[in-house]
Amino acid sequence: MTSQVQPINPVLLRWARETAGFSYKDVVKKFGRKSVEIETIKSWESGDIEPTYVQLERLAYEIYKRPIAIFFFPKPPDEPSPKQSFRTLPDAEIARFAPRIHFLIRLGRAMQLNLSELYENANPASNPILKSLSFGPKDTIERMVKSVRNHIGIRLEQQQSWKDTDVAFRNWRVALENVGISIFKESFRVADFSGFCLYDKDFPIIYVNNSKPSSRQIFTLFHELAHLLFRTGGVDTRIDNYMQFLKGNSKQIEVNCNRFAAAFLVPESDFEIQIKGIKIGETSIQGLADRYKVSREVILRLFLERKFISKEFYERAAKKWRNQIVVKTGKGGDYYRTMSVYLGKKYLELAFSRYHQGRITSEQLADYLGVKPTSVAGLEAVLFR
Repeated sequence: MTSQVQPINPVLLRWARETAGFSYKDVVKKFGRKSVEIETIKSWESGDIEPTYVQLERLAYEIYKRPIAIFFFPKPPDEPSPKQSFRTLPDAEIARFAPRIHFLIRLGRAMQLNLSELYENANPASNPILKSLSFGPKDTIERMVKSVRNHIGIRLEQQQSWKDTDVAFRNWRVALENVGISIFKESFRVADFSGFCLYDKDFPIIYVNNSKPSSRQIFTLFHELAHLLFRTGGVDTRIDNYMQFLKGNSKQIEVNCNRFAAAFLVPESDFEIQIKGIKIGETSIQGLADRYKVSREVILRLFLERKFISKEFYERAAKKWRNQIVVKTGKGGDYYRTMSVYLGKKYLELAFSRYHQGRITSEQLADYLGVKPTSVAGLEAVLFR
């Protein structure tokens, strides 16, 4: 009696393409136009023909970023759709997510599962912020700021003492991780997105675009923290006309996330003292940005809200500063140091501690770190350096 090889499920091929955010043209481009044609992709998904195993490997590992075994499943796995994860976002904006964003969202969900497994289903934070604080769209920004400041335990004077925005980001990251929010970084390779968060009552996470300036990364942390406190997933994006598609509570939440981040990082009482009699110009704006470890655009927005400057002045200056930003490409750097920054010290210590306790194998450790087994030693060297 001969065993029959299980066929590829064409439904899974279509599902993998659509959840990755790819069109037929995108897949053809990834393969190389001379390798396959659009009609070939459609035939695979209709079940008329099957891709070769080599083609299936490319689809799985290089294009869709999925385990190859998934294409033999009887039906697609049950995983949240972007709409379920980001319920305040309009469908039109979700439809515009680049494939890279779809991949990062899946990576984020995988990291949540990793955290749950490594921590054995219990967040170890002694005072998790999401268990203590919760807000609705009608809560005042002042109440939110005061509550979060008290919970995190970092006073304005401490914030102002930090050397620069790089140091500030590291300190804010530690502070949020201490209250149960896991922070990860990646190079998004999509200019419009600064970060996103995925809500979970036990293992909420924030992903930050490491290609952005550290001052913008700090703003993203607190924009996304507000989303989590509203019990929603969210994105920090500069897509034009984004806000006009939002309605009702969804629009109010997005507005409040921006207001919270600015008000938390630049407390109004102190700001009002600093701007008395101020002459607004690049020097004074930079001085205030340095004081609070935020971007110049945050300060500019606060001046605009107080009608100290015109909208035209704001847009002109903001555009000028954005054009001056040097985008980090991540090329030519130290791979192990980069990965340690992306994963963070807390997560690395967790994974390596489980390995040295004999609770996971070296292969499992590599999976949790998202690296090849040969790269594990290099990451450990960076951690304990």
